[in-house]
Amino acid sequence: MPKVQESPLTETAFLILLAMYKPNHGYGVMQFVMEKTNGRVVFGPGSLYGAINNLAKKGWIKALPAESGERKKEYIITDLGRLQVEAEMKRLREVYKIGEEILKNKGVEIDEKI
Repeated sequence: MPKVQESPLTETAFLILLAMYKPNHGYGVMQFVMEKTNGRVVFGPGSLYGAINNLAKKGWIKALPAESGERKKEYIITDLGRLQVEAEMKRLREVYKIGEEILKNKGVEIDEKI
């Protein structure tokens, strides 16, 4: 079985993987990311499709068979992609806890909504 990547995911890869937990096409990913980040992250078509191709080459997402007459290519996250997301969530949680501990020790109030 292929190994989980040890290095952190880029924000782009992480968000695309999250968008692929259900079948999705490029435009759907753009909408998902814009909505979930309140417009902070907006993908251009070139960078989005380049990232999708890269994730597919790594085996983290896969193309679904096209419906008859359907032009949009849909993708879904793979088991390996899910493992990547889980590893990244663990890494982010660890980093967040370190930051939270340091800031609390310095008397900085932490917004609990984060």
